[in-house]
Amino acid sequence: MSERRSQSGAPLPDGEPRQIVFAHVTKRYAIRKAQTVTALRDFNLTVADGEFVALLGPSGCGKSTALRMAVGLDVADEGTVTIGGRPPSALVAGAELGVAFQDHALLPWLTVRGNLALPFKLAHRRVNTERIESLIELVGLSKFATARPKHLSGGMRQRVAIARALVLSPSVLLLDEPFGALDAVTRHRLNLELASIWSTQRISTLLVTHAVDEAVFLADRVVVMTGSPGQVRFVAEVPFSRPRSRELLQSPAFQEMVADLTARLDTADTTEIDQPTDDDNGRRSG
Repeated sequence: MSERRSQSGAPLPDGEPRQIVFAHVTKRYAIRKAQTVTALRDFNLTVADGEFVALLGPSGCGKSTALRMAVGLDVADEGTVTIGGRPPSALVAGAELGVAFQDHALLPWLTVRGNLALPFKLAHRRVNTERIESLIELVGLSKFATARPKHLSGGMRQRVAIARALVLSPSVLLLDEPFGALDAVTRHRLNLELASIWSTQRISTLLVTHAVDEAVFLADRVVVMTGSPGQVRFVAEVPFSRPRSRELLQSPAFQEMVADLTARLDTADTTEIDQPTDDDNGRRSG
């Protein structure tokens, strides 16, 4: 039997596919009595096995709503959201989702090591100290393993949050603006670190971000959404090979792609779809 591989070329373990599939998803919220707002309408997207997809779009377009449904925090009013053919709640119950938000949500009374041990305890699993130590080393915090969050910089706390999201070896990684509150220099540094970490894990990943350069640097595909109600407007394949280095950020091809996507994002408040899309996977047809 031939070995399954992700779009990035990494071998995948046997077992169920780790696709994240949004199929004809519509989500509405009640804002007052007898009045609703539609965050997503007929939203279709597939994140393939071992693929890294970034979602871009104007504020209020439903990016975070889509991610919240993938996490199981929200449920679609119409359509379905599945991961590996199962509802997100099934993966949450099995501790198979790794999640990191803009707020690191570390417990202030626990050390770095203690915060990484917590997911094992919540999942009623034996604490894997080797896994914890390897991730602490991977995110460059070996000297701070016994430090509490108040003694860490903002960038360090976000690195701990990323490590915590990975500690149970999840099937899927979901990231909602994990570096959004950081300064530009720290954000770029953590983009480099996340790219390096992801290359060692090759987990199916969905990232919500407002930063176009971050999306292009990290992702295999960048999805630009329309304004509210959110739909897939444009899908761009990122052509740059991995691993990606700091030098890529200065390359003319990278800058050109960032400029093109920024221009599309600047006009994304219209609901016009730039390119035909396949309803089943959010890819451009043709």
